Amino acid sequence: MAMIELEFGRQNFHPLKKKSPLLLKLIAVVFAVLLFCEFLIYYLAIFQCNWPEVKTTASDGEQATREPVLKAMFLADTHLLGEVLGHWLDKLRREWQMERAFQTALWLLQPEVVFILGDIFDEGKWSTPEAWVNDVERFQKMFRHPSHVQLKVVAGNHDIGFHYEMNTYKVERFEKVFSSERLFSWKGINFVMVNSVALNGDGCGICSETEAELIEVSHRLNCSREQARGSSRCGPGPLLPMSAPVLLQLLRWFQPRLVLSGHTHSACEVHHGGRVPELSVPSFSWRNRNNPSFIMGSITPTDYTLSKCYLPREDVVLIIYCGMVGFLVVLTLTHFGLLASPFLAGLNLLRKRKTR
Repeated sequence: MAMIELEFGRQNFHPLKKKSPLLLKLIAVVFAVLLFCEFLIYYLAIFQCNWPEVKTTASDGEQATREPVLKAMFLADTHLLGEVLGHWLDKLRREWQMERAFQTALWLLQPEVVFILGDIFDEGKWSTPEAWVNDVERFQKMFRHPSHVQLKVVAGNHDIGFHYEMNTYKVERFEKVFSSERLFSWKGINFVMVNSVALNGDGCGICSETEAELIEVSHRLNCSREQARGSSRCGPGPLLPMSAPVLLQLLRWFQPRLVLSGHTHSACEVHHGGRVPELSVPSFSWRNRNNPSFIMGSITPTDYTLSKCYLPREDVVLIIYCGMVGFLVVLTLTHFGLLASPFLAGLNLLRKRKTR
């Protein structure tokens, strides 16, 4: 009787022992693919990006001085979903992508300043106070950064509404979190931050209150130029991050070297007056593009160079996951003998040919 019970126990244990290696293989494959698609792929993509080289020596008479280089990243249109239109899975997927991409870029590229050019949120123009607090907390978690890295944010139409739907409450709510700073200077480089919402998009020009504010910024900018150079002649113009195309009036006021804008979700370049380039920064989110990217700028007081850094493509990640599912199905069917192993099938085919 003891012998029979022992044999019975061995028979029951055998299937469990047979399934264990399969389970371990499935877990290993899933873990490896998740690790690659959710972490390593961001390092692989951004590791290929390098800061563009820029001329750093300025000649002043007989002396040559080495100009400091500012490393700046420019992002746009993150569109964090809100409580009305945002599906939880859409939020989870796209926000994780942006968080991993941003944190990886900070670690690998070590920028000194990051600009986000409008439409930080998707529903800021109508979100309730409670929803706004939740959106801001998610943004601060995703785009957390060391204290030595500056983060500058420009308002977009999705953040405070178009000119016909925004109000003082929405503007103050945004500026309470992201500051109302219009002129930012670092390493001798001036950045003027303007949003298109304040420029009135119905063809009526710039409203009087905004015009007065911009005139004052222009006056401060010109005064700083004169003090720095000891001359009344304006030097190289500022860089002008915005959330829409720049009006010719602003070009006359600020005389920028370069304009960087968001809003279009795509990259394009135009030249105003044949000399001032404006570059539209693509969206940073998979929700708006299959191939998000951001702009890297090496900037000095007299020169600049830009390059684009691409994030992983969403379709590539999906193809990898689909391939993993197919591989797991084949592995499972082969393990239980429901599908011949490709290796064994190849050996059987060779044997048949030899016996002929």
